[in-house]
Amino acid sequence: MIDLRSDTCSRPTPAMREAIAAAAVGDDVYGDDPTVRELEAETARLLGKEDAVYMPTGTMTNQVGIRVHTEPGDAVLFDQAAHVYLLEGGAPAALSGVLPRTLPGVRGVFTPADVEAAVGRPHRSMPSTVVLPVRLLCVENTHNIGGGSVWPVTAVREVAEAARKHGLALHLDGARLWHACAATGVGEAEYAEPFDTVSVCFSKALGAPVGSCLAGPRRLTDRARRFKQQFGGGFRQAGIIAAGALYALRHHRERLSETHALARRFAEGVEALPGVELDLDTVETNIVRFRMPGVDAGEVVDRAYERGVQVLPSGPDGIRAVFYLDISPADVDRAVAVLGDGPAASA
Repeated sequence: MIDLRSDTCSRPTPAMREAIAAAAVGDDVYGDDPTVRELEAETARLLGKEDAVYMPTGTMTNQVGIRVHTEPGDAVLFDQAAHVYLLEGGAPAALSGVLPRTLPGVRGVFTPADVEAAVGRPHRSMPSTVVLPVRLLCVENTHNIGGGSVWPVTAVREVAEAARKHGLALHLDGARLWHACAATGVGEAEYAEPFDTVSVCFSKALGAPVGSCLAGPRRLTDRARRFKQQFGGGFRQAGIIAAGALYALRHHRERLSETHALARRFAEGVEALPGVELDLDTVETNIVRFRMPGVDAGEVVDRAYERGVQVLPSGPDGIRAVFYLDISPADVDRAVAVLGDGPAASA
């Protein structure tokens, strides 16, 4: 099976498995797992932050990130198609009691003017107690539903400046920040610098089995550790899985351009198929999204699965494919051939 549903479908390499098997462990709830502590320290250094907290999932690091900045009843600004808003089970409302305010981003990238419009201008005629307080701005880089789109670093700084002007905190959903860095040459710390908290994932692009980190100043990571425990994220001998994440952090980042090349190869093949709509300029990293107007995406996905290729439907006529280090050029060519034999071929 050629599994292109997500880069979370990656498998540990033999060397990563060796690192996992040899990991030194302790009890992370007590703060004495040496491998977890090493991973947290290295992640914090890489992102230019004071501290980091290892958690089971990127959803947890995002949701703890929201919680450390807010109280129930606060408003949070998200892109209209943000993962943290649409694809994390309604967690901002359920876990933090915040009200999402959405911004009209284009493939996930919005402007300082969008931030200004959402925050609004207070006036003395309006009682301050009835105005919804906006506390936090969230940015996603790369942007999943945007097709792996990359925020230009100048655009990040501009929206951060607009948020700071209004006293907003800033959180970065950087689950695939590694890809943004690989595509642009901008370092992780430079991308992370404007943000109070940064979430990064090890089980997507980097191919580790489990986990994400939330990085920031210690005053916030200390608060984050409280909510990590409250949300059910307390580990015991977590060094076993942290070792896989640490190995991935040290050895897999420099290979991410390989996955971008695979995505481009796939996109060029699919774009040439009859009945497919795909703008090659939108393929910036390892995610490819395309449409087949008039064709049921679910049928295409089912037929491809029967022939050994897994992709995801995305809306009634859209499909997503994601590339990672386990996938080969031959896998890409086979996937294109299978999709070319489906309903799109006769559309």
